Amino acid sequence: MLELSIALPIKVQNGGLFISRGVGRHPARKLTSWEIIFVEKGTLTILEENTLFEVKAGESLLLWPNRRHVGVEDFPADLKFYWLHFEVQNTGQNTSPLAIEQHCSVRDAQYVISLFRQFLSEQEKLQHSIALELLLLLILQQVSLSSGFEDKMDEAGASMAWKAKQLIRTKFHLPLSTSHLARALHCNADYLGRVFRRTFHLTLTEAIHRQRVRAAEKLLLNDSASLTEVAARCGFNDVGYFRQIFTKHTGLTPAVWKRRYCKEHINSG
Repeated sequence: MLELSIALPIKVQNGGLFISRGVGRHPARKLTSWEIIFVEKGTLTILEENTLFEVKAGESLLLWPNRRHVGVEDFPADLKFYWLHFEVQNTGQNTSPLAIEQHCSVRDAQYVISLFRQFLSEQEKLQHSIALELLLLLILQQVSLSSGFEDKMDEAGASMAWKAKQLIRTKFHLPLSTSHLARALHCNADYLGRVFRRTFHLTLTEAIHRQRVRAAEKLLLNDSASLTEVAARCGFNDVGYFRQIFTKHTGLTPAVWKRRYCKEHINSG
C-alpha cells in the first residue's frame, strides 16, 4: 500500500456560479478569505477599496482578504461568472510560487470554465475533498500562466495591424476588403478589425478609403485622366460611390477638387 502525506498551500471554503437576472448588485463586504472570480459572459463592475475593476468575459479578478469590495452598479442582465473562496496556508514547505495578477485576461477561457464546472460538480457530490484544492490550484495556475498574456497579444495585434496597413498602401487599387486582408494575413477578420482599430483608431474600411482618396487626389492633377479612369485606378468599380467617398474625405466633389487644385498645380509648377 502506498501512503502519501499531501499538504497543500490552500484550503477551499466554497464556490459557485452566479447568473444574473438583471436586478441587484454585488453586496458591500470585507472577507477574511481570498476570492477568485472568472467572468464567462457580460461585464462585472466592482470596487475594491479605491480601485475600480471592470471584469469582462474571459477575464479573472482576485479579491484580497480584509479589503472592502462593493458593486457600483446593478448587475447587467447577461452577466455570468464563477466565484471561489479560499484560504492561503503556510505549510512551512518549499513550494514553487504562482505569480497571479489581480486582474487579467485568461489565455484558455474554455479550459478555465471546464475547471470551474468540475469544481462545482465535485463540491456538490463530496462537499469537501482534496480534489477541490487540486482543481483550485489548476485554476490559479491557468491565471498565473496568463500573466503578461495581454501584453503579448497587444504586441502581436499591433504587428498584424502594421502588416495590414502595408498591404493597404500597396494593394489599394485592387479589390480589397477586411476579408481579403484577413485571408492574406491568415487571421480572423474580426480579430484583424479589432487590432487595426486599436492601433490606428480607424476601421480597415476607412483606411482603405483614405488610401484610395489620396491616390485619387494625385491622379486628378493629371488633366487628361477622366473621372471613370481615376476611380478604376484607385480601386473603385462604381464612379458614383467613388464620388461619394471622395467628397466625404475631402469636402469637395472630384470635379470641384480637380478644377481648384489642378489649376494651382499648373500655376505653381
